[in-house]
Amino acid sequence: MTHFTGKVAVVTGAASGIGRALAVELARRGARLAISDVDVAGLSETEAMVAAAGAEVRSDTLDVSQRELVLEYADTVAQHFGVVHLVFNNAGIAFTGSIEQMSFKDIDRVMDVDFWGVVSGTKAFLPHLIASGDGHVVNISSIFGLFAVPKQSAYNAAKFAVRGFTEALRQEMINDRRPVKVTCVHPGGIKTNIARNSEQVEGLDHDKLASSFDKLARTTPERAAEVILAGVEKNRARVLIGPDAKALDALVRVTGSGYQRIVAAAGKRGGL
Repeated sequence: MTHFTGKVAVVTGAASGIGRALAVELARRGARLAISDVDVAGLSETEAMVAAAGAEVRSDTLDVSQRELVLEYADTVAQHFGVVHLVFNNAGIAFTGSIEQMSFKDIDRVMDVDFWGVVSGTKAFLPHLIASGDGHVVNISSIFGLFAVPKQSAYNAAKFAVRGFTEALRQEMINDRRPVKVTCVHPGGIKTNIARNSEQVEGLDHDKLASSFDKLARTTPERAAEVILAGVEKNRARVLIGPDAKALDALVRVTGSGYQRIVAAAGKRGGL
């Protein structure tokens, strides 16, 4: 028996990366899974992996930027399983470009998925988590939710917002004595396809950007999933993933706003 045995867990963005690794690891630990993504082919592969691990799994195509669909999805999942214990709001996208170059549409798209998708997933499932008597919300922010970098303003804005939203939610659940725990996750460089699947403003080299990210990504999705679930078991308020995340978090704590000069100078040398 494990902490997750028999629990119903919802994982968005489960077609690849951290979402897939979470779904598979939860299945191995005895959870029942509701997984979703917009990537139908990738989601099908994850479903097969979860089923092979012996878990009950429900798989649905879902765009988390569509609030009404998320609300309907939450009710459908709760009706299907009879209860929901854990929600991992993991779905996310990235976009690279300066604020001057980006369009409002570019910014809106990132915010709609990375921030509003988390808000919708949290609010849609929260009544079901409370009703379970043993709920847990796990929202995936980023190390970019702890410090900002040039040309990632939209992603930074969304991930900082996820952090603030999640930390406020945790306090509310404690103050209101709700049976729901809350964890905010800040991954560093994880070996996923987010950079290769991301878009950028005209004039930036997509392959070069993806290659640069790949060099910095040191942690596997599988390791990330293990760290996240360990944090959930211990009811951690914040989970940092990877030595880079821990080092950069320390940099911000030590330097305050001074980190901005350091990062800007590094970015200038790197051609960002």
